[in-house]
Amino acid sequence: MTDRVLDLLRTRPDLAALAAFPFGFDVDGAYHVEAVHLASGAPLEPVAGDDTGGTYFLCGGTAVLYASSEGDAVLLADSVGEALEILVRLPEWCEDLSPEMDEAELVAAVRAADDKAREEFVPDLDARRAALISGLGLPDRPLTELLALSESAAGRTEPDHLLLNSAELCAYRLDESCRRPLRDTVLGPGRALLERLRAGDAGAREEAAGDAVLRAGVLRAARHDRREDDLPLLRLLLEHENATRTEWFEERLLAAALVASYGRDEDVPLLRSATSGQITDSPGAVAWARAREASAETEFTWVELARRQGRVEHARVSLIRMLDDTGPSSGARLRELSRALERLGDHAQAARAQFYLLSLQDTAWDRASEAYVLARLECRKGDLAAAGRALERARAAVGADGSATDGTVLQWHRRALGRLITEQHLELTLAAVEAGDAELARATMAHGRALLDIIGKESVKALGGLSTRAKWAVAGLRRSDA
Repeated sequence: MTDRVLDLLRTRPDLAALAAFPFGFDVDGAYHVEAVHLASGAPLEPVAGDDTGGTYFLCGGTAVLYASSEGDAVLLADSVGEALEILVRLPEWCEDLSPEMDEAELVAAVRAADDKAREEFVPDLDARRAALISGLGLPDRPLTELLALSESAAGRTEPDHLLLNSAELCAYRLDESCRRPLRDTVLGPGRALLERLRAGDAGAREEAAGDAVLRAGVLRAARHDRREDDLPLLRLLLEHENATRTEWFEERLLAAALVASYGRDEDVPLLRSATSGQITDSPGAVAWARAREASAETEFTWVELARRQGRVEHARVSLIRMLDDTGPSSGARLRELSRALERLGDHAQAARAQFYLLSLQDTAWDRASEAYVLARLECRKGDLAAAGRALERARAAVGADGSATDGTVLQWHRRALGRLITEQHLELTLAAVEAGDAELARATMAHGRALLDIIGKESVKALGGLSTRAKWAVAGLRRSDA
């Protein structure tokens, strides 16, 4: 898909020169200071630069993202044409423009800023602006509409246009005013259905009964918007949670806590069933509900609900932001981030969290365990050499050569850890063969054979099929070399 305005700028040097100065959209400066990509994996093309080292990118062939050289990035417009409208009629020297301004106030603010720009660096500003607007065929919109377009685009930067540094995988910054809390996003459907339930909508009852994910949102919404007359519908939700008994027991316990907080005797049988006998009377129900309140939701609550709702990019953005903000000594949080990112299928970001986590481990057993996980993630993201290095760290931690002195790992080979480390060697061998990396495949298989001679017989038996495939794959490499 081509962009009409971008094509004009690329084929008309006169218009390109006007866009570059004074409006800071230089199609000859279409490069960025570092390698970057979108977290979503959507196509990203640099199309122009400005005189501060910033870059304008075309995302997915249409939307325009601006990234500064200082690590900030924001969606500017839905097309190059809209971006030029904004840059030309609301140029960067027009500061302190506000959506609260009416048309007259915006016109006055732009006019005052233009007067200063004419005096300082572009005396023929009016002629340049008119020539560019005419040459590109830009519409004459009210400034309020243009500012609204800009504000709307900025608010849609996330989740689809999150920009990452390709080397370190850290996210570019975005002003908090442009970011909607994940909680508000995932609670939206639940809040809407909750209002319908409160209004007595029969269709809403059917939806809540048949959709566990939607019901989870309703329960979370009810927790944050308590009303005295909600008890009947909360009972209904609890009955559905208790009847279905899905793996998401947290919702069942949340529904039980909401009902229990009312302290009604008639609810005790249902609460006893829902809590596996933890509640036996109404006073105990209230105390139990208060204790449950102490375990409030965390950021991961909303990430998991987003994932279940199919909002994968929302969940990914939240986790990446959380990882960027996590300190190097927060082991428990890093572990949770690594596992959550892996569940989303973002093995690169999961490996980043896991790498940090591995560096925090104090015992040989923990180092070996986390190194195994890192190897698995590196293999799944396609960095086979990094996976090999992680397995080397796992072998060193347990003393696979018999040099172990740490009592916590002396029996590693007879426990699940031995099987897992061996299994990952065999998996990496197969991946290396498929990738055509014969040297890595042979070296990893050699270590795998040595491990198979060390680990318990039951583990060897369980890995028999995988071991055979890996051995035959390496044997095939020898035949092809010959």
